[in-house]
Amino acid sequence: MSAKSKLPLLILILSVAALFAGLAFAKQDPELKQCSHQCRVQQQFDEKQKQECARKCEEYHQDKKSREWEEDKKQTKEYEEEEKHNPYVFEDRHFSTAIKTGKGRVDILTKFTENSDLLRAIENYRLALLVADPRAFIVPNHFDANAVFVVTQGRGRITLIHEDKRQSFNIETGDIIRIRAGTPLYLINRDDNEKLFIVKLLQPVNRPDYYDVFYGAGGAKPKSFFETFSTEILEAVLKTSRDKLESFFEKQGKDAFLEASKEQIEAMSRREEGTGGGGMWPFGAESKNPFNLFRKRRPSKFNKYGQLFEVDADEFKQLKDFDLRVSYANISRGSMTAPFYNSRAIKISIVVQGQGYIEMVAPQASRKSGYEKIRSRLRPDTVFVVPAGHPFVTVASRRTNLEILCFEVNIANNVRYLLAGEGNFVQQFEKEAKELAFKSREEVVNRIFGNQDEEFFFPVPRQQRSRDYE
Repeated sequence: MSAKSKLPLLILILSVAALFAGLAFAKQDPELKQCSHQCRVQQQFDEKQKQECARKCEEYHQDKKSREWEEDKKQTKEYEEEEKHNPYVFEDRHFSTAIKTGKGRVDILTKFTENSDLLRAIENYRLALLVADPRAFIVPNHFDANAVFVVTQGRGRITLIHEDKRQSFNIETGDIIRIRAGTPLYLINRDDNEKLFIVKLLQPVNRPDYYDVFYGAGGAKPKSFFETFSTEILEAVLKTSRDKLESFFEKQGKDAFLEASKEQIEAMSRREEGTGGGGMWPFGAESKNPFNLFRKRRPSKFNKYGQLFEVDADEFKQLKDFDLRVSYANISRGSMTAPFYNSRAIKISIVVQGQGYIEMVAPQASRKSGYEKIRSRLRPDTVFVVPAGHPFVTVASRRTNLEILCFEVNIANNVRYLLAGEGNFVQQFEKEAKELAFKSREEVVNRIFGNQDEEFFFPVPRQQRSRDYE
């Protein structure tokens, strides 16, 4: 075949390639689709001109994507700069590992006031994460802090010693356990494959914002507090000779996390000393069982854009001393919560799964008049604090649901004020107040604040551009 005869075939191949390229790009960009279509339908164009037209469409598309990428990079850099100075958000670098073994670890969040004195109202609270590998046994211990444990993943069993009684409960995802300061306890992960994750909110009783853990059994790491007593004291109180005591304590494991056999796990899990799920004992006595967030009849707020589960002292009496509400928000991908604020409760939140971001309105850091927008990305284990009176909103990524565990302290007499959607507080204003405040007729104000017919969870606008948080 001559070079001359090959030319029409080459033009046809290029035209088809350009057509398929245009179709591929068209799925991504409507403007490119329109441009490619115009190239193909121009009757006055010959094949060469159509190819040139398609090439220019593609160049435009690539140039547009390059501009968008540069803009996204610029926004990401701006947000990263904001996050460096964000006193309300805590990430991986703010955690320290208190215990780490081959079977598990405990990470402790820095003091809230370490980030900023703006958080002095919760300076006597600490947050910790416990991660136990399958069949891990956490040796007996107690701490000088009141605590609330929430199981965010896995199946375990916890045993608490109350004076001369032992209470053991099988625990699972969603269970809340209230533990009083000084209560001896031990834990097992009773699953063969899945890790056990527990989030702890602690309120120290000796020193503000600091607590200690005391291990009743263990070796060098951690050392049992029994071994710290002088030998003469131990000989007297245990009525055992020095040699036997030394031999006894030498046999103990050297870690806070040990591995239990399958038979040991099964034997401990079968004993009927308590069952999870909350509720009340017979004859009206208060149950000390765990309370499960997800076993309620239905979420307190829900629609196709998300679910909110909440438990307070009205349902789980053991939270009363803490003046606490525990909640769990599951925001559907591409959705958001309504903007709102708490009248007096301070919200301490940790991301359990998914990605997204938070926006919060806060007073200027300089304490001058006016506000500033606090914005930060949210990833697993990110902790954020929302002070009382601060309006905020959380937004889920378009790719994943955003699941957040929340501890709301100072919950007594708290009111949640919604800023948008069904039940927003602006709808309660008098006609004259609406017109004076917003300098618009009442019907205009009503159309703006009454336009959203969903409550608490909304879809994110399609045109929203937050790729750095996606």
